[in-house]
Amino acid sequence: MSTTAVETFTDVIRSRRSARAFLPDPVPADDIRGVLEDAQRAPSHSNTQPWEVHVFSGDARDRLSAAMLKAFEAGQMSPDFTTTYGADDSVHVRRSQQAGAVLYGAMGIAREDTDGRTKAIAENLRFYGAPHVALLFVPELGDVVRAANDVGMYAQNFLLSLTARGYHGVPQGMHGLFADTVRAHLGLPADLKLLYGISFGTADPEASVNRLDIGRAPLDEHIVLHDTSL
Repeated sequence: MSTTAVETFTDVIRSRRSARAFLPDPVPADDIRGVLEDAQRAPSHSNTQPWEVHVFSGDARDRLSAAMLKAFEAGQMSPDFTTTYGADDSVHVRRSQQAGAVLYGAMGIAREDTDGRTKAIAENLRFYGAPHVALLFVPELGDVVRAANDVGMYAQNFLLSLTARGYHGVPQGMHGLFADTVRAHLGLPADLKLLYGISFGTADPEASVNRLDIGRAPLDEHIVLHDTSL
């Protein structure tokens, strides 16, 4: 592979950001199709391709948002998968808390501002103003772990393709908290499980929340080397 190709690929990966404020401008249909075709090239166990993806725009997007917000306001959450991160003092919880502090700080929401936090959470279900949202479902194949992993690789292709084309997306686990509501809204069977959604479009360049870099842990927190030198 040429040096230029490596640099371009690395630039795409390292420039990807999760936007949380979008411009209303729709993404052209050719670009959406291109993103979906790129995502479709994701690897999957025995080529099962265990993803079903529903893309919403325009009025369909607004109706979906209204249904999810109604369930949110009524406290009717119905996740298909656990939403916990382990023990309260685990490294994963600490990372989540640190990211939340940075995000809410950028939005000017204090930790004790319960009403402000509730309104901010609800913006997930308005898709942060993005003109499009894709919901990613997985069928009940075995214990679902392999299939869910495959959908994760699909989502990564989706997000990187958006970045390469000058757009942004944000994967949103909160969408998965309203699985029954979404299935009822779409008339889907109970054995099609909702993992999460990806809101996407053009990030608002003026929004301070879009200029954040949450960062990543150093490699030695995650990687164990066996007869390997770096």
